[in-house]
Amino acid sequence: MNEEKNVHAVSLGDLIIEDHVAVKVQTTGWEDAVIQAGKLLVNTNIVEESYVEAMISTIKDLGPYCVIAPGIALPHARPEDGVRQSGFSLITLEQAVEFGNTANDPVDIVIGFAAIDKTSHILALREVATLLGDDDFIQHIRSQKTKSELIQLIKTQRTKL
Repeated sequence: MNEEKNVHAVSLGDLIIEDHVAVKVQTTGWEDAVIQAGKLLVNTNIVEESYVEAMISTIKDLGPYCVIAPGIALPHARPEDGVRQSGFSLITLEQAVEFGNTANDPVDIVIGFAAIDKTSHILALREVATLLGDDDFIQHIRSQKTKSELIQLIKTQRTKL
């Protein structure tokens, strides 16, 4: 039994840490972009390797549902696919990639997302949606050259929520 099942509501600040961020990542396509975002969660024991495979399988099965806005993908899978605790990863890509979503491709921001259950992450997702709705903020994400700059940008922006 996973002791994390009884977690309280968590915010974006709880879930995004420096080890979950990478900037200007080189990828070979959408699958590699998902793997790179997922690897940050695997490396910090947020998810099992099987979760990253499930994210890719879900996209292959359902199509590019995870491309939620122009240039932004939020790949995820179900909690039972290998989530150990809730978390986000955030990578910016050196070169944008096609996921197959004609309305919102190409993607250059990938936010890996893992939820331990159906409710504890709602606050964090609401914060992500608010941040992603700010076009100026999105441009600032794209312009950051180091992960520490990107983390600081997110923390500064969160205080305005």
